[in-house]
Amino acid sequence: MSVSSFVIPQPPQPVIAVAGDDRFFPVRRVWCVGRNYLDHIRELGHDERAPPFFFAKHADMIDANGAVIPYPPLTQNLHHEVELIVAMKSGGLRIPADTALDHVYGYAVGIDLTRRDLQNAVREKKQPWEIAKSFDHAAPCSALQPAAKIGHPSKGHIWLAVNGRETQSGDLAQMIWNVPEIIAQLSQQVALDAGDIIMTGTPAGVSPLQPGDHVECGCDGVGTLTVTIGQPAA
Repeated sequence: MSVSSFVIPQPPQPVIAVAGDDRFFPVRRVWCVGRNYLDHIRELGHDERAPPFFFAKHADMIDANGAVIPYPPLTQNLHHEVELIVAMKSGGLRIPADTALDHVYGYAVGIDLTRRDLQNAVREKKQPWEIAKSFDHAAPCSALQPAAKIGHPSKGHIWLAVNGRETQSGDLAQMIWNVPEIIAQLSQQVALDAGDIIMTGTPAGVSPLQPGDHVECGCDGVGTLTVTIGQPAA
């Protein structure tokens, strides 16, 4: 389609940088896995026997390494959740777990920013989580490392530090569902495709952020991400 095909200017395509490449990964959809580390389930007081589940963020909420993220509106309790990110190069419906990794382009580390007070409030009312999880700048993400370069990490230290103090520390091996299982399960409910990314859950240690906080996180063999929490948006 040409520019003249649209009645308003076409929105920008959300992208993620690729390490060692001047090209970008175009983002189609952002899926997130809830409650995929046992220690995080326990720290929030949820039923550890319940299986993980899926929710979504909007693709234009992705921010790059080094971003200054305005403290979001409507919350007094913004939390960080460090996560391994999976980027899909292809997909389908009902993908078998034993072929799921064939569809993966690469991996990054990101932060699922969460308005925890709003999440708790809507949970009590049995309402959707969207207001707590989907807001501007809610998904900062490091550059992608292609799987062709680093392989498919299934273990390794994943961590997050606020102002130099480590608050989250875990290992990818602690995930209840591993990456192939996540892809297989998610593709039972939607057809995955190239450009989809999946945030795979967070270990224990989530805690509040304040304006001025310097946040750094990383995952062994995947990379690091640094962001700053700015003042509330005007």
